[in-house]
Amino acid sequence: MKVINDPVHGHIELHPLLIRIIDTPQFQRLRYIKQLGAGYYVFPGASHNRFEHSLGVGYLAGCLLRELHEKQPELKISPRDILCVQIAGLCHDLGHGPFSHMFDGRFIPLARPDVKWTHEQGSVQMFEHLIKSNGLKDVMQHYGLVPEEDICFIKEQIIGPPDSPTDSCSWPYKGRPKEKGFLYEIVANKRNGIDVDKWDYFARDCHHLGIKNSFDYQRFIRFARVCEVEDGKHICTREKEVGNLYDMFHTRNILHRRAYQHKVSNIIDRMITDALLKADSFIKITGTEGKTYHISTAIDDMEAFTKLTDNVYQQILYSNDPNLEAAQKILKKIECRELYKYVGETQPMKQIRIQKEEFNHLPKEVADAKPEGVFPEAEQEPELKDEDFIVDVISMDYGMQDRNPIDLVDFYCKSDINKAIKISRNQVSQLLPERFAEQLIRVYCKKMDEKSLHKARQHFVQWCLLRNFTKPQFFSP
Repeated sequence: MKVINDPVHGHIELHPLLIRIIDTPQFQRLRYIKQLGAGYYVFPGASHNRFEHSLGVGYLAGCLLRELHEKQPELKISPRDILCVQIAGLCHDLGHGPFSHMFDGRFIPLARPDVKWTHEQGSVQMFEHLIKSNGLKDVMQHYGLVPEEDICFIKEQIIGPPDSPTDSCSWPYKGRPKEKGFLYEIVANKRNGIDVDKWDYFARDCHHLGIKNSFDYQRFIRFARVCEVEDGKHICTREKEVGNLYDMFHTRNILHRRAYQHKVSNIIDRMITDALLKADSFIKITGTEGKTYHISTAIDDMEAFTKLTDNVYQQILYSNDPNLEAAQKILKKIECRELYKYVGETQPMKQIRIQKEEFNHLPKEVADAKPEGVFPEAEQEPELKDEDFIVDVISMDYGMQDRNPIDLVDFYCKSDINKAIKISRNQVSQLLPERFAEQLIRVYCKKMDEKSLHKARQHFVQWCLLRNFTKPQFFSP
């Protein structure tokens, strides 16, 4: 075992096979991708990267599995299982692009609208590339893994089950049988969202952001237990922990409100996206067999994608290529804090949600919502077009869209530790939220002069009236 001193988890031990994976160019690439993307431009402490987060997830995956193995030897958790789950934890974020979620959440949908691509898909592709290009199949075999089965199992943990299994009643996974289905709930829990990935980024992000983390993952691990439920074996926890789990999802919501969806970091995200879009066709990245790729097409070739990190920002900023001047101009504005101006925030009323297919039409709606009599007749009004507005629609939830994730969690009682039970929201507290999802709508203006900003606010107010949205909140830009 190799010992690493982690600022969040202390001294952590990692298996030699994990170290072999870490010491590859594909994994080391994560050192150059900020965990919180543009959040670093708002929170000076948020300088941590995907690299250390991935180490933490791999470590916590091992902690939870070893605890279950010790308490319940009848589960027959093997050293193979533990290693595979740790590898999945270690490699679950290999597919992140520059500035993390900005890349697959903002840039790729605009640069390649015909492609449905996620960082989970990228992680699976990069993992395959990592194994192949570093000849790790033999190393995996040396440490007791069966590459054909276990590589499949690792990839399934990262990306989840297939979208349309051939038989809806059959077990959708190939890597492990149904009796070991609880292993799929550790790294990326598609069932209720309680997984070691969240535990690490809660603790790590709070540590670097200077926000208090009220969730204690060590306590959850202590009370975790696998119980037989109607549809298989699932990880459960003690009934007295239900309040702590609500706190966990509340912590997630707080982090989104205060940091991940901060109005300034979001607009810097958007400005970097605009810069990458303008630079896309002029940035050349060499991939497999010398073939040339661009920022948006690097996802098609993992050799090229390995070379694509946050460093593309500096590459554009300091380039002498005249083709990159438009992109440079945007990045220089970020450097000088000349950001697109924040206009205001609103919400849809009566549980109405703006659908994703509407997003592209919203700037035109705001531009068309022309107010009357904003300026005196003698004074020339600034003209605002749809390209002058940015409308950012943000979904806030407890991780399962509008569902209560605790409804999907199973618990057990001290009196019968093998029987799984459900606990309804009303059994916990009358003070818990009635709804578990909402949308926030923020509007920004690319024109920065005071007159344009004043008129943009009037457009925004008029649009809110026409749409029957909540009264806008205005803050200083």
